[in-house]
Amino acid sequence: MAEIQTSGRPIDQLLEKVLCMNILSSDYFRDLLRLKTYHEVIDEIYNQVDHVEPWMTGNCRGPSTAFCLLYKFFTMKLTVKQMHGLLKHPDSPYIRAVGFLYLRYYADPKTLWNWYEPFIKDDEEFAPGSNGRMTTMGVYIRDLLLGQVSTILILFFLASLFL
Repeated sequence: MAEIQTSGRPIDQLLEKVLCMNILSSDYFRDLLRLKTYHEVIDEIYNQVDHVEPWMTGNCRGPSTAFCLLYKFFTMKLTVKQMHGLLKHPDSPYIRAVGFLYLRYYADPKTLWNWYEPFIKDDEEFAPGSNGRMTTMGVYIRDLLLGQVSTILILFFLASLFL
């Protein structure tokens, strides 16, 4: 099975360092070691994820369940077939959103448009944040894509300053 074409960065460098360290040291992430298959992780997303922000809300500011499960997927190195399964999953928009996050952080940026383009006008509604504000999946993935483009443009601009 073909794996997703990656950015080439090690998984411990895909997320912000503090978030990564908090994920790896969380009890919830350690408990995820019991999950051995792609389908078990999908079931866990279905049962546990209610937003896709990096951090939990409230007084306990640990990593969110969504980002712990995202990191679990990083360790599994998903295949192209599995990714299509995530992006088209009918049971929960959070399963799909974790798939789009996986691509945003793990995939080669040159491949993002090919993955995202079929979903740009996706009108499934969900609340990506803990505030409950609704948006469509299409708007959500456009924001993910534009965030990636903004990062690349900023890096290009900074590099041009030193040339």
